[in-house]
Amino acid sequence: MTELGNRLKEAREAKDYSLDDLQRITKIQKRYLIGIEEGNYDAMPGKFYVRAFIKQYCEAVGLPPEVIFEEHKEDIPTTHEDEIPVSLSRVQSRKSVSESSTKVFDFLPKLLIALFVIGALIALWVFWQGRVGDKEPEANPSENRTQVDVDENQSAESEKPEEAADDDKKKTDENKLSDDQNAGEEKEQKPEQSLDAVNTSGYKTTYELKNADEFKLQLSAKGDTWVGVYNTDDELLFEGLLKKGNKKDFDFSGEKQAYLVIGNASNTDIIVNGKQLEYKVSATDVVRQDIIINYEPQSANN
Repeated sequence: MTELGNRLKEAREAKDYSLDDLQRITKIQKRYLIGIEEGNYDAMPGKFYVRAFIKQYCEAVGLPPEVIFEEHKEDIPTTHEDEIPVSLSRVQSRKSVSESSTKVFDFLPKLLIALFVIGALIALWVFWQGRVGDKEPEANPSENRTQVDVDENQSAESEKPEEAADDDKKKTDENKLSDDQNAGEEKEQKPEQSLDAVNTSGYKTTYELKNADEFKLQLSAKGDTWVGVYNTDDELLFEGLLKKGNKKDFDFSGEKQAYLVIGNASNTDIIVNGKQLEYKVSATDVVRQDIIINYEPQSANN
């Protein structure tokens, strides 16, 4: 057992916490807590998570994490190697963006010339069509007069049927308007789903899901991330390391709460009923985040 492990264990026992108590408080599995106290980090998901778990352990037992990291830096693995790929990927992204921007600017003058030529051809075609239309022969006046006489006779004969048709159309329009109003009222009566953050404390954020008929949740990994998922009764539904592209789906429609432990928030998207949850706390500022989502079914609100 390392000096750091002894110090953490003494602080835990001073708080009269068992390992089970600490697991319930931190949402860190007992085997990881034992590994921290014994200085055995091989079972951890990675160096990054070792530091995150130790920080959470310190906060739970009342020790200042910054002081602990400084005084026991020889016992705690660094994460410089883990951070190098991220830095390189950012450099490569900037380079690719710069190269693509240069190609766009090279192509822009050619595009403008092509658009100008096309516009000129369209304008010429419209002008030519107008000239052709102006040259169309006028209709024979005698034929126009005959047509007018016929139209007057037809108008006199069909005047009453048109009045009846107008009345029918008026009634149809009134019925349609009434149906549209009823549909609008029904639409207004059913509010849209909302997912709002109601409380934030350190690494924990509580959300409330309202006006939803179901509660379906998906965790989608954009990179390596360690996650834990608990239900209303604090039962562990899933725990493990998700790789880039991995997804996990859960149905909490019959639950009142979902408790999520997100080991790397910047690499984890949380989708609730098809809509992405926005982290209240910046994922770059607080890497490990606990997300609590309280759910009240739509039927309970009516």
